[in-house]
Amino acid sequence: MSVPNTQPIVDWLIDGARSGATAAAVLAQLCGRLTDAGIPLWRVAVFVQTLHPNVMGRRLLWRPGADVEISEASFDLRDDETYRGSPVVRVYETAQPFRRHLADPSCPRDFETVEELRAEGATDYVIWPLIFSNGEVHAVSCTTRQEGGFTEAQIAGLDAIMKPLARVAESHALRRTAVNLLDTYVGIHAGERILAGKIRRGYTERIRAVIWLSDMRGFTALSDRIPPAELVDLLNRYFDCQVPAIVEHGGEVLKFIGDGLLAIFPVADDESDAEWACNDVLVAARKARSNVAALNAAVGDQARELRFGLALHVGEVLYGNIGGGNRLDFTCIGPAVNLAARLERLTAPLRRTVLASDRFARHCQPPLVSLGEYTLPGFGAAQAAYGLADEGE
Repeated sequence: MSVPNTQPIVDWLIDGARSGATAAAVLAQLCGRLTDAGIPLWRVAVFVQTLHPNVMGRRLLWRPGADVEISEASFDLRDDETYRGSPVVRVYETAQPFRRHLADPSCPRDFETVEELRAEGATDYVIWPLIFSNGEVHAVSCTTRQEGGFTEAQIAGLDAIMKPLARVAESHALRRTAVNLLDTYVGIHAGERILAGKIRRGYTERIRAVIWLSDMRGFTALSDRIPPAELVDLLNRYFDCQVPAIVEHGGEVLKFIGDGLLAIFPVADDESDAEWACNDVLVAARKARSNVAALNAAVGDQARELRFGLALHVGEVLYGNIGGGNRLDFTCIGPAVNLAARLERLTAPLRRTVLASDRFARHCQPPLVSLGEYTLPGFGAAQAAYGLADEGE
């Protein structure tokens, strides 16, 4: 059997594997090139730990003739006995490769996942560490069904690609980490703009949007009644009542301001889609309201009962970088945001959870309930306020 020549693949990886725009594309092309070079791969899995608030890591799985499968693992997986006794964890802990030559009758049967591959016809399993430049250890496993398993020359060919593969994997992982952090801390659309290079202070663009501005009532008094750790947990659960509903209906959370939340739902410049957007936002608002009610029922303590006010408005905002020195915030400002903030402060005296401006209410079907006009600080003309028909004193 000829010795596989993997040097062209090494050169391709050293050059950054630029023909693969995504990690999945790189893996698919890599496995295709290795197969063409004479290494009979049946299954290749890459395991990369990641920096994400909810995701511990990702697995990219290649099999011949199929698209690369990408799956994510939550931090709960660390409590799973099978995972803790897996080859991947062994590599994470030792940073050393090892082999299970399944075609050899004397091969140890010490990993459940490897035994499952044996049952599918695998004859050899080798796993290598992918060591990033900062010392992080990730992993890649290669499996074959070739009779007798991998030859020593084939294993040497695979071993030769691992260091340059680690550099390519690190490049993709770093970009994904940047995307994850930006999505987590500034929002998906703002993160896209930042990665696109729109990072200069003063860069803004005018957009039209539905504005969602909510605030918890009585937060100061609540913070005096319960321990700080419990308060943080309760606050996170309160935001969980709103954020999924906002995201599900096309909104982006721009910032948390203590117990307040600012989100936007972009609409067309001519507001041609505003009717659809406003009615969809109302669905999200009702969902958030019912979620908070369910949270209060679950807590079952009147002293910890959460109440909040939500203002909805449609208008033009300045969306971009604002700040001082090299500390910037990607946010939105403008009279429309100010009006939403003033309107939210009316929710308590009017005993309403949700209040809407005239600009928002005119797009809603069925119509919202008119609650009159009010003088708001900073606005010369009185502003109309509207509420939901199922709320009242």
